[in-house]
Amino acid sequence: MRLQSLIQYLHRYQVSSALDPEITSVVMDSRLAKQGSLFFCIKGYTVDGHRYVAEAIRNGAVAIIAERALQVSVPIIVVPDTKKAMAILADIFYNQPTQKLHLIGITGTNGKTTTTHIIESIFQKHQQKTGMIGTIYMKIGNQTYPVKNTTPDALTLQESFSQMVEHEVQTVVMEVSSHALHMGRVYGCDFDVAVFTNLTQDHLDYHKTMEEYQFAKSLLFSTLGNAYNLKKPKFAVLNADDPASHCFSQATAAQVITYGIYNSSDIMAKNIVMNGKGTNFDLVYDDKVISIQLKLVGQFSVYNVLAAITSSYVSNIPMETIVSVVEEIKGVPGRFEVIEEARDFTVIVDYAHTPDSLENVLKTTKQLAEHDIFCVVGCGGDRDRSKRPLMSKVAVNYATKAIFTSDNPRTEDPKQIFSDMESGVVNRSYEIVEDRRKAIFKAVLEAKPGDVVLIAGKGHETYQLIGDEVLEFDDRKIALEAIHLKQRS
Repeated sequence: MRLQSLIQYLHRYQVSSALDPEITSVVMDSRLAKQGSLFFCIKGYTVDGHRYVAEAIRNGAVAIIAERALQVSVPIIVVPDTKKAMAILADIFYNQPTQKLHLIGITGTNGKTTTTHIIESIFQKHQQKTGMIGTIYMKIGNQTYPVKNTTPDALTLQESFSQMVEHEVQTVVMEVSSHALHMGRVYGCDFDVAVFTNLTQDHLDYHKTMEEYQFAKSLLFSTLGNAYNLKKPKFAVLNADDPASHCFSQATAAQVITYGIYNSSDIMAKNIVMNGKGTNFDLVYDDKVISIQLKLVGQFSVYNVLAAITSSYVSNIPMETIVSVVEEIKGVPGRFEVIEEARDFTVIVDYAHTPDSLENVLKTTKQLAEHDIFCVVGCGGDRDRSKRPLMSKVAVNYATKAIFTSDNPRTEDPKQIFSDMESGVVNRSYEIVEDRRKAIFKAVLEAKPGDVVLIAGKGHETYQLIGDEVLEFDDRKIALEAIHLKQRS
């Protein structure tokens, strides 16, 4: 595509040259520029892309999108906001791929990953080829690819969607983080269904207040637009039991479909009964009642399943298909994942890293434990400090033996993290074991028959961030090593 043909879709810009080079790729990383690239100067929190224009040109960039005039040898297109320009032009460059897909976006503090996986399974059962983008990986069909962020930048997203179209994907399910919404990473994505799971404290190091955090989440629902297209209808799927749903309902012109357990909603779970092997409930919708038998445990699992059921139902998947899938789902890596090798006690690894998610998981764990509950938990460094005392308070309130340890301390002193955690507990029993491996071993080796060990915070992650290093670390593997040592002793 020629430069002049591409930039005509921008309404406010100044171009420094009438040259019209062929654009063969669009990039925001100067190291990825090659002959024919259009380079976007993006201002980040630590890096300003304007500083890397010379490198991009050396690597072959033939035009630059910037927010100020630059003295260079290639055409400069100056725009008010390079992020918005990048989203618009990426969408055009890749031939508007999301308009050819059924796109489901899921936002909320907890439950996004599990809900995404359940929805993917439902659509696959309905004989649709699926794509998925989320915390763990990106998938095109059954092929997985690594991801750096829960929701990638606009260029990566549009390129990924384009690949999915080429591979004849029909439905894409993606997690949409509050950071991505605030930073404009999903500009240009034509969502058909927007799903809200819940809103509890998280990411206040970035959003500063819960009001700002909630506003960021609301942006997903505003992207559903104002037009009513009968061939591509839009739906907002909201958790009726969460107060934030009222805000999101007002933020969208789309049809609102609700799900819940306590408040009246379009799709409800009633008569919930849980045991160590699963959860049973009555699914109530359209004046019909279906008995559901889940292999998943916990009320939080019921909410995730309800979100998936509602999203699939408004997407015209038959309820019989939906039910057949949710009853077979066994779980998602790192989400209340039971390490099967433990024999007479239970070891669970979970991604819970917010006060609410930790409380939900511990409440469920309490129903499984015959005796003691060990909770190995930490808080991330260089992140929201205000949630640390809340996390520790939850841990000691529900666990009989709380062990505070390192999560991803990053560049922060672990002693400061532990000090913040300790401020939330008074006259409560807990122990600090800074080394996460030693903390996990301690809990597993001390566990007795009937006890439960919950290792919280990192879930599926296979690394630990200490200082500027990314170290190999997987809670599940460490727990397994400890179990094997216990069995040999």
